[in-house]
Amino acid sequence: MANQDMKTVISNRLRAAREQAGLSQGQVAVLMNKQRPTISEIEAGRRNVTAEELAHLADIYGVSVNWLLNKADAQDNPSIHLAARELAKLKKEDLDKVLNLLSTLRDVNGES
Repeated sequence: MANQDMKTVISNRLRAAREQAGLSQGQVAVLMNKQRPTISEIEAGRRNVTAEELAHLADIYGVSVNWLLNKADAQDNPSIHLAARELAKLKKEDLDKVLNLLSTLRDVNGES
């Protein structure tokens, strides 16, 4: 993968992970001890991100560095992590209802 392509993948994944985490660029900047424009520049692909920054961002967003680098499978998708965090907040009976609903949706769509 070309350097610019990799930079685009990383910046897009960083933006997606931040949005999935429900954080603003300003909030991330505070957590990183940076200025908000720095986070904007990273997400726009106009500023290189260091390995240390990448690791810190992955930790903040609850994703793996491998996912940010496009080297991980779907299990590292931040949407899945977000869903798991939200499901963990449910009462057992509500969780059972959601799981039943998911099972029904799979059956309707012909998935096993």
